[in-house]
Amino acid sequence: MTGVRTMVIWCPDWPVIAAEIVDGYPSHEPVAVLHANRVLSASPAARAEGVRRGLRKREAQGRCPHLIVLEHDPGRDMRAFEPVLTAVEALAPGVETLRPGACALAARGPARYYGGEEAAAERLVEQIAQQCDVEAQVGIADGTFAAGLAARAGTIVSPGETAGFLADLSITALGRPALVDLLRRLGIHTLAEFAALPGGDVLARFGFDAALAHRLAGGRDERPLAPRQPPPDLDVTETFDDPVDRVDAAAFAARALAERLHDRLGSHGLACTRLAIEATTETGAELVRTWRHDGLLGVGQIADRLRWQLDGWLRTRRTEKAGPGSGIIRLRLVPEGVVEHLGLQPGLWGEAGEERDRAHRALTRVQGLLGPDAVLTAVLDGGRADSRRIRLVAWGGERVAQSVEAPWPGRLPPPAPATVYVEPLPAEVLAADGAPVGVSGRLTLTAVPAKIRLGEEPQPVEIVAWAGPWPVDERWWAEGESRRYARFQLQLADDRALLAVLENGAWRVEALYD
Repeated sequence: MTGVRTMVIWCPDWPVIAAEIVDGYPSHEPVAVLHANRVLSASPAARAEGVRRGLRKREAQGRCPHLIVLEHDPGRDMRAFEPVLTAVEALAPGVETLRPGACALAARGPARYYGGEEAAAERLVEQIAQQCDVEAQVGIADGTFAAGLAARAGTIVSPGETAGFLADLSITALGRPALVDLLRRLGIHTLAEFAALPGGDVLARFGFDAALAHRLAGGRDERPLAPRQPPPDLDVTETFDDPVDRVDAAAFAARALAERLHDRLGSHGLACTRLAIEATTETGAELVRTWRHDGLLGVGQIADRLRWQLDGWLRTRRTEKAGPGSGIIRLRLVPEGVVEHLGLQPGLWGEAGEERDRAHRALTRVQGLLGPDAVLTAVLDGGRADSRRIRLVAWGGERVAQSVEAPWPGRLPPPAPATVYVEPLPAEVLAADGAPVGVSGRLTLTAVPAKIRLGEEPQPVEIVAWAGPWPVDERWWAEGESRRYARFQLQLADDRALLAVLENGAWRVEALYD
């Protein structure tokens, strides 16, 4: 069964274009938008200088010293994209937002009205250029996923040929880094190789989201694994006594409403894949926008899309001088596309466990009450010192490790310490005669380490074995940021093994080995 003929409209380099539209940054200059310290989007002038998506900020600036660096702002992207959606809706109703910079609609209606798919695509591109002065590309294929890739290639895939179009594409097109990394290690590099796997085995081994990705790889994204019509009582509504006309207030409301919708879907064993956002203003104006997602929309993803959409509506109406009465008094979320949520992959000795689900709900609830930054989790990052390789990210946010496997000269070899102290313990390393042990500029010990006194421990402990010193000279080129120190591994008589550091004549213990 082939998917519904779908048209995807894609605006290249949208984060850069949005920065120009909203904040006035010139897109003809070398401009790069960064997310998690990596290049998310670059202007044509920046790409001409060698700046590519995925580069670190320092490497991008090394290739283009005069690069204008901006932080990613999804709200800004959505505010700039709202006029584009309005322009498309003027010619073809039923537009669904995929993300800021891309939208989708059924191709059949515009194709019949304008005399063919190619003519409809040309008319929409012309409309966007005239109304918004924005360049766009259109792709048409059987299904939204394939149409999105066709839009990037600027092509129209003939009916029935979608699977062939997808076959030779890299699995990175799935947009799921963790799954892509696992598949590559299993020797699967193209969408055709992934699509050739048995669907039941993919579901059992990799989980529900991977099963959805498996359908995408085969060009069958228009019929979910377990489709069903949503019951009429799944939508959630919030009415405000005071009209919401500020973005911060809208963001708070978005989180609470998203959590209510997610809990309601979960109580029915469902997950959302397509979401309609409806808003009513003081004057009675009805605002509606539909968002589509390839995978399952969790609490954070629902809240993000609702916040972006409200930001776009509120600021656009303010720019258009809608005046008094433009505040939002009612919000409604309608899950227009739902699938049965079959849960996660079973554990090796049974189900995944309700304890983890309860913990997830509790942490998400705390975020809803106190804000997204109230709950943080640790992500392993790149670096030389184990104490600096931990980066805290908001619960449910992107857990992107930055160059964990990149070469870090001077990093300790494995095994890593079992305990890394948040605050290093002050210490004294003494020679046999009680004199403090130091290190010269030529990395020569002033005496053999014999004893160590940790923190407030009353008596020193004998050192039975030691290794080092290993020098570290960091950021020597940056005034005020340079560090130079020496590390030691110490084996104590009480069977403890420590990672100790000597810096500026002071000893401290940073970690404990098992």
